[in-house]
Amino acid sequence: MSRLRLTFCIVILLAPLMGVRAQSYPAKPIRMIVGFAPGGGTDVAARVIAQPLADRLGQRVIVDNRPGADGVLGTEIVAKSPPDGYTILMVNSGHTVNPGIYKKLPYDTLRDFAPVTLVAMIANLLVVHPSLPVKSVSEFVRLAKARPGTINYASGGYGSSAHLAVELFKKYTHTELVHVPYKSGGLVATALLAGEVDVSFNTIPSLITYVKAGRLRALGVSTSQRSLSLPAVPTIAEQGYPGFSASGLAGLVAPAGTPPDAVDRIQKEVAALVKQPALVERFVTLGLEPVGNTPAEFDKFIRSDMEKWTQLTRELKINLQ
Repeated sequence: MSRLRLTFCIVILLAPLMGVRAQSYPAKPIRMIVGFAPGGGTDVAARVIAQPLADRLGQRVIVDNRPGADGVLGTEIVAKSPPDGYTILMVNSGHTVNPGIYKKLPYDTLRDFAPVTLVAMIANLLVVHPSLPVKSVSEFVRLAKARPGTINYASGGYGSSAHLAVELFKKYTHTELVHVPYKSGGLVATALLAGEVDVSFNTIPSLITYVKAGRLRALGVSTSQRSLSLPAVPTIAEQGYPGFSASGLAGLVAPAGTPPDAVDRIQKEVAALVKQPALVERFVTLGLEPVGNTPAEFDKFIRSDMEKWTQLTRELKINLQ
């Protein structure tokens, strides 16, 4: 028997075994780390997809909250985890913001992770306390320019995505607003409701209940398209500031070197999930805009978003140790 024919026969004999091996993933539970405390937009997105994803994979998907340092602690855990497909990370916009504000991170955002999929976009809302006499972005900008340096805004901390979103807004509108940082995003809504601060950007999931109840007033959405969750609220871009975009995100990444078949399997299952009407309805109710793109598309998004926020933080000289 010729060597070529022998090789062909071996391939034919091994093909079924190779197929079984490729289809064996996952063979045990998958840990989905969230670098933030339970209840925030990132955690909500993780928990919305965890059980349906587990059902499709035939293995448990365990949400593991590891909060600290704007998501850095949880992200470091995943960066240093075995690249076997059994540890993944649900990231938010801090994944693309942190490289620009931290002088040194314990990982490389581009080198140490394999993008899996952008699960959903999370629109930010520009909201004000009802006592502020404005009902649109243009009215707010006029008031801010008439009272420079007297209107304060809340964020979940110096260098947080909410902080940078307002700084980007200030850049677009040429306004002066006073930053009041809180220890977490959860405290921002409390401060707004109590009238301690006048305005803030925060995610729709954390604000939608208060907006619908009339306890906070939404002036604009930070995404390029109106949110399906609050379709009556116009975008900031359509209110005279074209190009403005400061959205949150919920996406999955894995340690660099994770087998492509594992990455592809998770991506395909998530992409299928976020097209199911029941899940889409739940996402919209929570203020999440389902995406489910490819690893290559998510990689392109990460690089573009990193470039935007790094440029802004350098302009404003925003940095953390």
